[in-house]
Amino acid sequence: MTFSGFSFLFWRFMEFITLIPTLGMLAYFVHAFTVSNSLTPNSILVLFIVSVLASAWVIATIVSYARARHSAAFVAFVDLCFVGAFIAGVYELRGITNQSCANFTTGSFYFSLGPLGYIGQSSGNKWAFDTNKNCAMLKASFAFGIMNCIFFALTFFFALFITRHYRNDRDRVVVKRESTHVSRHSHRGHSSRSPRRSHQSSRRSNYVV
Repeated sequence: MTFSGFSFLFWRFMEFITLIPTLGMLAYFVHAFTVSNSLTPNSILVLFIVSVLASAWVIATIVSYARARHSAAFVAFVDLCFVGAFIAGVYELRGITNQSCANFTTGSFYFSLGPLGYIGQSSGNKWAFDTNKNCAMLKASFAFGIMNCIFFALTFFFALFITRHYRNDRDRVVVKRESTHVSRHSHRGHSSRSPRRSHQSSRRSNYVV
């Protein structure tokens, strides 16, 4: 395995390790909003959807790495798309960065959480029992989102290196096959011409005698 291939798999596993907790924490919020008969805010929903799709993509490329390296250009393109998607998800969740999780009882983001924020605490909703925990989970998801922006950018570049390496190897194989074919053809041509030359030389010797 080449250095680019090893690096690609390493960062793929890092993506998997960081995506699983992100997916779990955001799924908690989606479930809580669904049970509370409320719409999940875009700030949570966008990053959740991106994490679901990215997790499926990461698992698929790890399991079928042997096939994925032959289509590394397509893998690089999809990874670049995920870089943009994670940037969008992190941008939507940016409001959590200004909140203090030690006392998460004020701020616009606290009010925007509805049943998991101000409204939930006022009505005694069980999902808003520990708002500091909700804040910490959202901040962790935000941090993992930023990390995956970087990780997918790295796998994008390593996939490009794999594409270049695979093309070079394929060109070498083609050149080697062509040279082998030419050498065989020239050898056959030489062997086919040699009897004719010997026959002509024998005829010339007979005429001389």
